[in-house]
Amino acid sequence: MPDNKTAAPSNPYKALLETCVTGGVSRANQSFLQTLLMTFLAGAYIALGGFLAVRCGLGLSWDQWGSMGKFVFAAVFPLGLILTVICGADLFTGNAMTLTSARINNRVDWIAVLRSWTFAWIGNFIGALFVAYFLVWATGIIFEKVPAAAGAAAMPWAEGLVKLANGKTSLSFGEAFWRGVGCNWLVCLAVYLSYAAKDIAGKILALWFPTMAFVAMGMEHCIANMFFIPAAIFAGTDPRYVELVNSGAAVPLTADWSKFFIDNLPAVTLGNIVGGAVLVAVIYCVIHGKVRNS
Repeated sequence: MPDNKTAAPSNPYKALLETCVTGGVSRANQSFLQTLLMTFLAGAYIALGGFLAVRCGLGLSWDQWGSMGKFVFAAVFPLGLILTVICGADLFTGNAMTLTSARINNRVDWIAVLRSWTFAWIGNFIGALFVAYFLVWATGIIFEKVPAAAGAAAMPWAEGLVKLANGKTSLSFGEAFWRGVGCNWLVCLAVYLSYAAKDIAGKILALWFPTMAFVAMGMEHCIANMFFIPAAIFAGTDPRYVELVNSGAAVPLTADWSKFFIDNLPAVTLGNIVGGAVLVAVIYCVIHGKVRNS
């Protein structure tokens, strides 16, 4: 006879939310040194994924490769989020989801949420700038040339990065905001999906597809932009690139620090918060209700 006392199986979907809440509590309870190091690493990891995308995708001529170049760019970019989640680091955009879910469940207060978000945003920025300055500009890798060929840019990676930054800083506030919403909806869903994976391979697959999707769609990620736009400014104002611009062999840089900090970063940051906090954390907390205090 069946045992009527057997407990009903737990809700696997609610278990994902429990993992999310636990992650938010863990972030809020980190020491300052842990937060400083983990946020630096997350910014650097996202930047490394961005640099890989630049090297693999931006050197492909649109005339010859069409949208395949964008797909290649998007396909390798998820390296950053994979390193962040699997190796362990503290990413602002993920915190928009985890800290909000922890707050809704009364596991942390708003001061802890805002403190964690602020430290993560600043630490991620430092990590992204480190890669942009030292590994992209100081190494000279971004200024590598290709053999002369019809339709080929003299410095394809530098010019591709400049074009990318020019486009990002030309968006209106509304365009940047809603692209930020769409981006972090997918990024946080990638992280949320990875909670269900039982092994490393499963986590990589869970993280890869949604992240690839947001990049291929052209959405905006504030931490990625902390790498792309500064790296483009470093490259686009360098004498090696300016010489090409003056000769008519490269596109001039129109992005600058003012456009970055005023026209792009605030709107994208706010959009990322809405995408992760509202479209993932709030909605799933409403669906599943309070999670156990574990």
